[in-house]
Amino acid sequence: MKQIIVIVGPTGVGKTKLSIALAKHFNGEIINADSVQIYKELNIGTAKIKTQEKENIPHHLIDIKKVEDNYSVFDYQSDARKIIDAVLKRGKTPIIVGGTGLYIKALLYDYRFMKEEKRADYNHLSNQELIELIKKYDFNTDVDQNNRRRLIRVLNKYANNEDIMDQGGDVLLYDAVFIGLTTERKILYERINNRVDKMIEAGLVEEAKGLYNRGVNSKAIMTAIGYKELYKYFDKKITLKESIDLIKKNSRHYAKRQYTWFNNKMDINWFEVDINNFNNTTNQVIGYINQNIV
Repeated sequence: MKQIIVIVGPTGVGKTKLSIALAKHFNGEIINADSVQIYKELNIGTAKIKTQEKENIPHHLIDIKKVEDNYSVFDYQSDARKIIDAVLKRGKTPIIVGGTGLYIKALLYDYRFMKEEKRADYNHLSNQELIELIKKYDFNTDVDQNNRRRLIRVLNKYANNEDIMDQGGDVLLYDAVFIGLTTERKILYERINNRVDKMIEAGLVEEAKGLYNRGVNSKAIMTAIGYKELYKYFDKKITLKESIDLIKKNSRHYAKRQYTWFNNKMDINWFEVDINNFNNTTNQVIGYINQNIV
């Protein structure tokens, strides 16, 4: 099978579980497309797959960077394309799975980048327009929309690292089938809330506190849901309960934004998840892919 399988959808919907099943069925290797799972030490808050859960399926682009490092969309595009080529040469199926839409878009489409060395003039843009530009780099941005100086500073920080060029951005470079997992909003939100509670039980507070005590304030920490909220608690700005509630709220909002992004940016084949029997969902997806193999 020379096609690439892409699994997308909101947080907490079952992408990882489906990716393992498809990798077994189609002799695949999994390529992570979650911008936070790139980093070491961010384990519990990212619901990072454990070694035993991989079931001996090769996984790529997980735990490849220190949490203090910067890793750009351009870096991901370059690394992941090399991996796709290598997997295909081995006669196996690349399976891209994750919820970071910009990573997937930059990887599979004719998305081009150029280095930007100077600070741009954004005075002609409204605050909302600045927010939209920032979201091209970090869709999960949490910058105060009313703090214009901060908006411009953040935008320049991203732009100085990589400037997205929209030319050719809608041209798909690979033979790929796009699978999206979805479920009722109420069910999804309940799953997200429960997952956050399990993360807390598993030691998320302690994981984040260890990074906080080391003075880690990198981009990865400051944009990752589950860590930035706990940092506010450690700074004594909010209570622990408020921090946990904020993690749930931000996770729900992020899931909603993910739906919007994927629907607007990609041609996704959506599948309703059978919560009570996930095998039904897996079999449905496998049947669809078999019918669409070129």
